[in-house]
Amino acid sequence: MAEDDADAFADLEKEAKEFDKVLSLPTLRLSALLLSRAIKDTEIDRILKAFKLDAYAVLDLQPGVPDSDIKRVYRTKSLLIHPDKTSNPSAPDAFDRLKKAQTSLMDEKERARLDEAIADARMLIMRERKLTTDSPEVKEPNEEFRKAWREKSKVVLIDNEMRRRKRLKAQMQEEGRQQKKEDEELAERKRKREHEQSWEQTREQRIGSWRDFQKGIKGEGEKKKKKKLKPIG
Repeated sequence: MAEDDADAFADLEKEAKEFDKVLSLPTLRLSALLLSRAIKDTEIDRILKAFKLDAYAVLDLQPGVPDSDIKRVYRTKSLLIHPDKTSNPSAPDAFDRLKKAQTSLMDEKERARLDEAIADARMLIMRERKLTTDSPEVKEPNEEFRKAWREKSKVVLIDNEMRRRKRLKAQMQEEGRQQKKEDEELAERKRKREHEQSWEQTREQRIGSWRDFQKGIKGEGEKKKKKKLKPIG
């Protein structure tokens, strides 16, 4: 655990102890406990229902917020739903999703891709509604515009993800074809090398067989010559 997280846990525990001193009556302590549990369960449920391709939605942040806000919100929420601090069985999944969202937003390239997708969604909404950057709902978006923007962002992000997966699949297929080609070339070189080695190993045998063959031909010739000789007298 990071040092700042440890300090935050210590602060929360200190506050909890002070709170317990104030809530001296068992009924009040039970109510506070139930309220705390309800808050944690609500946040866990919200995170798991958030659109996971949108890191801003997972952290419940608006696009364009500074890094300091991302760190602050992540720290607060991670301490709230940490699996060590709640018995909710979904806490580990929610915590992992929260961590991935924070990591994504703190990565410049990933955050830039997300911001670009959200900006594209805004532009599509403006085109559909024939709005300009000077339109009131664009300059100061109302809740209806923000909702439509969020929904359009989902469409753009899903489309981008499908394109990414398609490119990855094509890349893997190409790498597979290239690997197959290399394997076939390697197998062919191995076959040729083994053939050459086998040819060289049987060289003496072939030479011996050729010599025997030549001797056989020579012997047959000498026999024919002997048969042609006429007896003297």
